[in-house]
Amino acid sequence: MSFLKMGVADKIMHRVRARGRGKWVCTPTDFLDLGTRASVDQALSRLVKGDDLRRVGHGFYDWPRVSRMTKRPVPVDLDRVVSALARRDGIRIMPDGMASANRLGLTNAVPGKASYVTDGASRTLRVGGRTIHLRHAGAKVMSWAGRSAAPVVQALRWFGPEAACDDWVIKTLSRKLPDDVKRDLARHWGSLPGWAVPIVKNLTASQETAQ
Repeated sequence: MSFLKMGVADKIMHRVRARGRGKWVCTPTDFLDLGTRASVDQALSRLVKGDDLRRVGHGFYDWPRVSRMTKRPVPVDLDRVVSALARRDGIRIMPDGMASANRLGLTNAVPGKASYVTDGASRTLRVGGRTIHLRHAGAKVMSWAGRSAAPVVQALRWFGPEAACDDWVIKTLSRKLPDDVKRDLARHWGSLPGWAVPIVKNLTASQETAQ
């Protein structure tokens, strides 16, 4: 059957399968080019009832990956949920400071909750049995959203002016950060809080020389 002759549900699954199992969380707005909102909602409901898709939260769906060990669907990736939310609502979202520091290997502290900052409204979402916390952040913080250096900036903000100056933190970042991240920091350090500028200049000295 050609794509044009498919029903809305089949077209939705065609798009979802193209992304791969567990690799995309979608919302009804991702399919409004395939039909009316009512027809998309009805198709998604049928796909959930038929176990083709999983509803992971109000208005969020995925095609779950199945664990080889347990033979059960694995939990939804919250970062993918957040990406779907940002896409749906036209907002920017990025992980908070502790999560960023943890991902960079700068702390063993594991966030007790899934927390993000956004230029949208502060709110909480229940997804896959877990809670996502969104906290509104100002323009300077959110100006880094989508940039490769965003996790570094978030981690530095979380550490604060005293802890961020620790030699171990600076040496670890200097060793681990790829050149493209250092270049991003070097080009946009003007958006950093004043106390972070010397730290970033130290980290990116070779990149500034090369430019």
